[in-house]
Amino acid sequence: MFIHGLWLHPTSWAAWEEFFGRAGYNTTAPGWPDEPMTVDAARSNPDALANKGIEDIADHYRGLIDAMDDPPILVGHSFGGLFAEKLLGEGLAAAAVAIDAAQIKGVLRTPLSSLRATLPVFKNPANKHRTVSLTAEQFRYSFGNAVSEEESNQLYERWAVPGPARPLFEAATANLSPHAASKVDTDNAERGPLLLIMGGEDHTVPESVTKATAKKYKHSPATTDTLEFADRGHSLTIDSGWQEVADASMTWLEKQDL
Repeated sequence: MFIHGLWLHPTSWAAWEEFFGRAGYNTTAPGWPDEPMTVDAARSNPDALANKGIEDIADHYRGLIDAMDDPPILVGHSFGGLFAEKLLGEGLAAAAVAIDAAQIKGVLRTPLSSLRATLPVFKNPANKHRTVSLTAEQFRYSFGNAVSEEESNQLYERWAVPGPARPLFEAATANLSPHAASKVDTDNAERGPLLLIMGGEDHTVPESVTKATAKKYKHSPATTDTLEFADRGHSLTIDSGWQEVADASMTWLEKQDL
């Protein structure tokens, strides 16, 4: 099961679904609750995801998993990576690959590039209950900084959609709340294996955030591995180098006998 993050439509996983499907995996890439089925529809109905928070979205995926015969392997990007970690920690998944995963509760690092990448949301507190769209220039900084401007603009035109601001507000205040929605059970010894992938040039979730996240798992004997693509940004799942990341993810899963 592929889980997308903010500002990308679930159909952005299409190439990954085909890639994993050819290898024999049964794949699905369900959207967030009430998400329109196409990029055009999402852009035409920008309020469809307004006020959807982390727990709303996580609970949506819990329901989908509960309807499955077996716990799935989760592959998530950005906030999708946070959901993958959260659901894995709850014992609902066989394994998880979290790619440039959003900051979980307990991770204290907030690099300046992350603040700039999320400024379109935080510049107005009223955005918490709204959806926010990125401009092509903002997408270039947050996603496409490690590819050419031409490719970044192409990715923006193809995949970018409005995203709910509430998950970002919840993640930003998580360390002030004992019951934060972005809390993950990092101590679970019985969970399946986890791979944390980071892009060394990522502005939105810099590698320092992923490395700090990995340290949160140090008390669990369950498998937690990290992998860095030093020259990649936040667009690493959708840009011209996506297959390198997909292949590495599949290779790791095969090593876990999955």
